[in-house]
Amino acid sequence: MRVLFTTAAAVLLSAALLTAGEFNPVREIGDSAPAWNKLPGTDGKTHSLADLKKKDVVVVVFTCNSCPYAVDYEDRLIAFHKKFASRNVAVVAINVNKVPEDALPAMKKKAKQKAFPFAYLFDSSQKIAKDYGAFFTPEFFVLNKQRKIAYMGSMDNNPDLKKVTKHYLDTAVESVLAGKKVGKAETIAFGCQIRFDKKRRKRKKRKKKK
Repeated sequence: MRVLFTTAAAVLLSAALLTAGEFNPVREIGDSAPAWNKLPGTDGKTHSLADLKKKDVVVVVFTCNSCPYAVDYEDRLIAFHKKFASRNVAVVAINVNKVPEDALPAMKKKAKQKAFPFAYLFDSSQKIAKDYGAFFTPEFFVLNKQRKIAYMGSMDNNPDLKKVTKHYLDTAVESVLAGKKVGKAETIAFGCQIRFDKKRRKRKKRKKKK
């Protein structure tokens, strides 16, 4: 865990010089939320942000099957959904990792095993995670009725449930539902780094010596 936190801190600090938000290198609080369109879900259907236009709040979490931290948060995410579903809040989980254990067939198996009550989507292009500036699994974003980003970061302040003292996500959603500004609108996300595809650099052709 200590190694992971050190790595996470290094990634965030390296991005800090070009950051948009306090910790996010792409987005800041108040930005319009990037929309996903027709992403395949574990339910066999395709999903778009526009499908949720009647929801007062949308919570987006970038997650996956293979990260032990994401796995540790699965039950917490299910409990969160059950707590807020009746209050017109939608939860959408999105995975962009492309290793076999995170592929859509494996996601379907996980969703069935855990009986996920929320949408679990896959983006093979990885574009939606990049658009949100997400680096980790799990990483959370709260979108208000106008689909502006009201909160981004971690669900709480400790991956060990027994040591949690601050429930950032719950507090943020309660604030948005009450029409109030989120007090702590951005926190550092912790977890496994998202496995983005690495682009190969094109080799320059060497000029032949005459």
